[in-house]
Amino acid sequence: MKIVDMLKKKMTFSFEVFPPKEDDGVPKLRNELRELFRFSPDFISCTYGAGGTNVGKSKEICAFITDNKVTCMTHFTCIGNKKQEIKEIVRSYIDMGLENVLAMRGDFPKDPETGTLETTTGGDFEHANFLIEYLHGLFPKLGIACAGYPEKHILAPSFDSDIAFLKAKQDAGAEFIMLQLCHDVDAYCRFRDKCHKAGVHLPHVMGLMPVLARDPIITMTMANGCSIPPELAAIIGTYTPARGAAESVVKEAAADFKKAGMEYTVKALWRYMAVGVEGIHIYALNKSADVAKIVRDAGIRTQLPVA
Repeated sequence: MKIVDMLKKKMTFSFEVFPPKEDDGVPKLRNELRELFRFSPDFISCTYGAGGTNVGKSKEICAFITDNKVTCMTHFTCIGNKKQEIKEIVRSYIDMGLENVLAMRGDFPKDPETGTLETTTGGDFEHANFLIEYLHGLFPKLGIACAGYPEKHILAPSFDSDIAFLKAKQDAGAEFIMLQLCHDVDAYCRFRDKCHKAGVHLPHVMGLMPVLARDPIITMTMANGCSIPPELAAIIGTYTPARGAAESVVKEAAADFKKAGMEYTVKALWRYMAVGVEGIHIYALNKSADVAKIVRDAGIRTQLPVA
C-alpha cells in the first residue's frame, strides 16, 4: 500500500531498520523484525548503502518484511548511481512488491586516500529533486518520499535555501516528507510554519532516534547539525561519569542514562503527537527489545501475542 494513502486517513506509526554488516546479521535481524511486527506497524523502512554497498542484504530484508504482509519502504540515494542502474534496481524492488521509496541525495562519500569529503555524488544526479523527478517519470505509481530537515540540512547555506530545495522535491513528485533527526519539538514547529509559508504542504513523518546511550546520541546529533534541548542536555550531564571512573561506575552511569533516555524518548513521542505530526517513525537501531519497551510505555500500540 502507498504510504501517502495511509497518511490521508490517520497518523502512521512505523519503524526503520538497517542491513547489518555482520555475516550472521540478517538472521538476527529477522528475529528483531518479528518482534516489531507484533506492534502492527503501518510500514517499516530499510536503509540502502551509498552506491549499493549493501543492496543484497537490503533486498533480502525488504523481501522478508513484504513476505510478512507489512508495507516496506526502501531508501535510495544519488550517491554513485547512474540512470540505468537506478532504473534496474528500483524496478527489482517494485517486482518484489514494494510500492514506496525514500529518495535522497545521500551523504557525500570520503576520498579513500585523503579522507576528505567529496563534493559530488559521483552519479547522474547531484540533488534529490532530480532523482525524484526521474523516478516519478519512470514509475508514476511509485510512492515517493523525500527527506526534510527541521533544523536545516547541515550543508545548506541557509534555512530558506533548504526549504526551497524541499519545495523543488515536492514539485518533482515527492508525496510526503520523512523528517530526519530532531530532538527539539519547538524547532520542528518553526520548520512546519516555514514550509507552509513557502507552499510546501506535504505530510510530515517524524523520525525519532531512541535515546539509549550517551556517545551515539551525541555523535548522531552533531553529525546532523541538530540542537540538544535542555532536558536532554541535563540527562547527558547527569549521567556522564568522571574521567578515569571505575568500570562499575561507568556501567552504572550507562544503565541510568539508558533508563532516563528511554523515558525522555517516550515524552518526545507524546510531544510530537500533541503538535499534530502526521506520522511517527522510530529508528529501531535493530534493537527490538528497547524499542518495544518505549512503544509500550508510550501507549501508542498494543503488542500482539506471539502466534
